[in-house]
Amino acid sequence: MSVIKNKRSLSDLEFFHNAIKLRTTMTDLLLRDFGVKAKNKNAQVYPKKFKMDKEDGERFIELCEKYQITSIIESYPDWLINEMRTSILENLRQLLANITSANSIYPVCIDEWTERRLRQDRAIGNCETLLQEMAYVIAVMPVDANKYMRYVDMIEREIALLKGWRKSDNKLRNRLLNKKK
Repeated sequence: MSVIKNKRSLSDLEFFHNAIKLRTTMTDLLLRDFGVKAKNKNAQVYPKKFKMDKEDGERFIELCEKYQITSIIESYPDWLINEMRTSILENLRQLLANITSANSIYPVCIDEWTERRLRQDRAIGNCETLLQEMAYVIAVMPVDANKYMRYVDMIEREIALLKGWRKSDNKLRNRLLNKKK
């Protein structure tokens, strides 16, 4: 007989499954260049935008008409998108590496417990860095912050799950300390 969904407890590896889902979801966002779209602007706008004097503005419009340029596409700098993408992907990679290495240690002495705890702390640090990167993307790029809240919520959930995992290891630490005596 199965357990009703809302009565189920968290999986022992929920932090791991959530991290994989976070990485997959954020990779999808990065594949779409953060959702930044090139803007198609009317050529008539540029003389005012660049504060051209009247003569230069008229010449610019004249050249656009001569060569049948009705609009100009403005895109966000690729180098910035690539830099942000690389940083976020590296943090996601490190997050999973730290979770995997921490989970692969089953401590039988206090030194192993300390190493496991250190890797758990690093995974939490990776999540905090991801939050900072997302805040930077929202601040610098022309994106809708509300659309990014989904990713921020996933990262915050991962932090909570990792902290819960780390807290549950305190029982193991107490056992190891008592065993030592």
